[in-house]
Amino acid sequence: MSLMVDAARVAAGLNVLLLLGLLSIWIRNYREVPGSVLRGLILFAVLLLAENAVALYFYFNAPAMPPLAVEVMMILQVLETVGIAVLFYTNWQ
Repeated sequence: MSLMVDAARVAAGLNVLLLLGLLSIWIRNYREVPGSVLRGLILFAVLLLAENAVALYFYFNAPAMPPLAVEVMMILQVLETVGIAVLFYTNWQ
């Protein structure tokens, strides 16, 4: 189970880094061409960043969780990382 928690920690950490990168891209683009879509993307990234920061905090400081909960959260964090990485890659282009 420790391996699953470690995988979730790594995924949440990567999410935070990728979201910071997306935020910098979207804020830079918003300064050049303001628009409601970019405002929405910035808000989306801020909220998702907050969620991942809280998840990371709990992965390091929370009391023991049931094994099924850890497994499900790890799977969700990894899937979220894949989604954010694809979003980051397409925005980087």
